[in-house]
Amino acid sequence: MNRPLSTNRAPAPRAASPSPLTLLVLTNMRQAWRRLLTIRQQSRLLTALIVLFLGGYATLAFAIFYKGLRFAGSFPGLGAVLIERMLFLLFAFLFGLLLLSNLIISYTNLFRNRETSFLLPLPIPWASIFRWKFIESALLASWAFLFLIAPMLAAYGLTQGVPWHFYAATLGFLGLFIMLPAVAGSWLAVNLARFLDRRAFQIAALFVASSLLAATAIWLKTDPITDEQLETRVLVVLDRLLSRTHFALFPLLPSYWLSAGVQQWAEGALGAALFFALVLLSHVLFFGTLALTRMGNAFYAAVSMVQSRGSAMNRWPWFRAWQQRLDRHARSTGWLERALDRARPIPVDIRAVLLKDMRLFWRDTTQWGQTLVLFGLLGVYFLNLRHFSQQLTSPFWVFLVSYLNLGACALNLATLTTRFVYPQFSLEGKRLWIVGMAPLGLRRLLLAKFALTSTLSLALTAGLIILSCRMLMLAWDRTFYLTVAITVMTFTLNGLAVGLGALHPNFKEDNPSKIVSGFGGTFCLVLSFLYIVASVVLLALGSPWTRSGEPGGFGLLPSWAAFVVLSAAVGWLPLRLSLRRINQFEM
Repeated sequence: MNRPLSTNRAPAPRAASPSPLTLLVLTNMRQAWRRLLTIRQQSRLLTALIVLFLGGYATLAFAIFYKGLRFAGSFPGLGAVLIERMLFLLFAFLFGLLLLSNLIISYTNLFRNRETSFLLPLPIPWASIFRWKFIESALLASWAFLFLIAPMLAAYGLTQGVPWHFYAATLGFLGLFIMLPAVAGSWLAVNLARFLDRRAFQIAALFVASSLLAATAIWLKTDPITDEQLETRVLVVLDRLLSRTHFALFPLLPSYWLSAGVQQWAEGALGAALFFALVLLSHVLFFGTLALTRMGNAFYAAVSMVQSRGSAMNRWPWFRAWQQRLDRHARSTGWLERALDRARPIPVDIRAVLLKDMRLFWRDTTQWGQTLVLFGLLGVYFLNLRHFSQQLTSPFWVFLVSYLNLGACALNLATLTTRFVYPQFSLEGKRLWIVGMAPLGLRRLLLAKFALTSTLSLALTAGLIILSCRMLMLAWDRTFYLTVAITVMTFTLNGLAVGLGALHPNFKEDNPSKIVSGFGGTFCLVLSFLYIVASVVLLALGSPWTRSGEPGGFGLLPSWAAFVVLSAAVGWLPLRLSLRRINQFEM
C-alpha cells in the first residue's frame, strides 16, 4: 500500500540579510557613482579639463621628482645617503600630516555630520556606524596623499632600476601605512570629544601643543654656515645638516617601517622588506581590530557628551562669568554688531549677511580649528625663515628665495580660498530660497561673500608677505613689488573660489570637507595651483631686478600684461559666469 505524500515540506532557507555596515557601504558607493555619472552628463567639457589637469600634474610632478632624484644621486658617495634620508623625511612628515588630517575629518564626520545624526536613532549598532564613518574618514583624508606620493615613488623606482613587482609591493605598503594614522586619528577624535570640557584635559593639551611647538622650533633651528666652511669642510657641514634629520630614523615610527620596506624592496632585499611589511601588517591588525570592535560604546558616549554640553569651557569660572555678562548685555547688540553698524557705507542687508557668515564661522569648531592648525604651520615656517635669512649673501639666492616666498604665501592663500571660501555658497543649503526671495537677491549675496573673503584674505596675505620680506631683509621696493603682486593674486583666487562655488554647488551636504573634496573643489584646487605657478614664473621673468641684483626692467611691461590677463581669465571670468547663472537659478 502506497503511503500518501506528506504535505509538510521544510521551509526554503532564507537568504542571509547583509549586515548594516555592508548596506551603508553599498548605499554610499551607489550614491557616489550616480553623482559621478550626473556630473559627467552635465559637463563633459569640464570633466575632460579635470582629467587633463590631473594628468598634467602627474606628468609634471613625475618629471620634477625624476630630475631631482637624478641630481641628488649624481654626487659620488653621497647621493645614496641623500636620497635615503629624503625618503625617510618625506614619509615622516606625511605621517604627521595624515594624522592631523584624520583627526580633523574624523571629528567632523563623527560629531558634526547630518548622516551620523540620522543614523544614531535607527536600529543600527553603534559599532557599525563608527566603522562606516571610520572608512569614510580614512578615504577622505588619504586619497590626496596617495595622489601626491604616486609620482615620487614612480620616479624613485625608475631611477633605482627596480623590477615591475616593486610598484605592486609599494601599493601594499602604502595601503597598510595609511591605516595607522586613520586608526589613531579616529581614536583621538573620540577621546577629544569625550574629554574636551575637562579642565585637566584642556591644560594638558595646551601644554603638549606648546611643548611640541617649542621643541620643533628649537630642533629645526638652522646654524649659520659661511661660504668658507662650505668650501673647506663639505663633509662636516653635510653631517651637521643630516644630524637634524635623525628623528626620521627612529625605529618605532610607522614611517620608518614604510621607508625601510620600500628601500629594501628596491635594493632586492626581499626578506628584509617582507619583515617590515609584516611589522606594518601586525600593527594594522592589532590596532584596527581594537578600533573596529571596541570603539562603538566610546563613540556613543562621546556623541552623548557633545550633544549634551553647551560649551567646552563651562567648567572655568571666568568663562561662566563672561557668559553671564554676555547674557545681560548681548541681548541688545554684541561687539560684532556694533562694529558692523559703524560701517555706514555698507547697506544694512549686506551687513546682515556679513554678520551671519562671521557668526556661523565662529560657531563651527572644525572651521576655525583648521584655521588655527594652518596658522601653526605658518608659525613654524616663519620661525625657520628668520634663521634662513642669514644665508642670503648671494644676489642669485636673494632673487630666487624672494619668489619662492611669494609662491609659498600664494599657496597658503589658495589653501584658504579652496577650503573656506569655495563651500560658502553651498553652505547656504536649502535655506538659499529665503535669500533668493528676499530683496537682497542672490547676485548681491554672491558679491557680498566675494567682498568679505577678499578683504579678510588680503589683510592676511599682505601681512604675511610684508612680514616675510622683512625677515628676509629685502629692500622696500622689492617688498612693495611683491605686495602688489599678492594683492592681485588675492582677488583672483577669491573670485575663482566664489565663482566655482556658485557654478558647482552642493546643497545636499553640510560638511565643508566633503564639499571641497567633490568635483568643483578639486577643480578649484588644481586651477589655483596652476595659476600660482604660472604667475610666479611670469613675475620672475619680468622682474625689475635681474639675477645679478641690478635693476633692469627688461620684460616688465609684457610680463605684467600677461599676468593681469591671466588673473582676469582665472578670477574674473568664473565670477562673471556665476553671476550670470544665478540670475536663472531655480529654487
